[in-house]
Amino acid sequence: MTNKQILLIYDKECPACHFYCQIVRIRQSVGELVLIDARDNPEVMVEVNAKGLDIDQGMVLKMDGQLYYGADAIHLLALLSGRSGVFNRLNYWLFSSKKVAAILYPVLRSCRNVLLKILGKTKINNLEQDGNDRF
Repeated sequence: MTNKQILLIYDKECPACHFYCQIVRIRQSVGELVLIDARDNPEVMVEVNAKGLDIDQGMVLKMDGQLYYGADAIHLLALLSGRSGVFNRLNYWLFSSKKVAAILYPVLRSCRNVLLKILGKTKINNLEQDGNDRF
C-alpha cells in the first residue's frame, strides 16, 4: 500500500454497500480509493477486529494509518469526495456534517441489516462461528 492509497473496507455482498462503494469518488489530489471486500480479505480484517470494530455494523476507512469507522468513515469520505455527479454532490451534502452523518448512518445500517436478512446473507463476523474457517 502506498501513502496515497485510502482503503475502504466493506461488505461486498450487501447490494447497498456495494453500490455506494462503487459510485463514491474521492478527489485525485487526495489519493486512490481502494475497495476491500471484508469477506475475502481476512488479513485486513485482523486489524479491524483487533481495534474492536464490527464490520457488520459499519464500514471502515483506512487513511494515513488511521481507521475511521461507520459514521466517521462516511463523513470523511464525503469530505474527500469530488463534487462531480449528482451522487457525489448528494453524498457531500448529506454526510459532510458530522452530526448529520451520526444521525443518518445508524438508519442506513439498520436498512442494510434488514436487506441482508431478506437476502439470507450471513454476517461477516459470524462466519468463523458458523464453522467457516475463512477468518
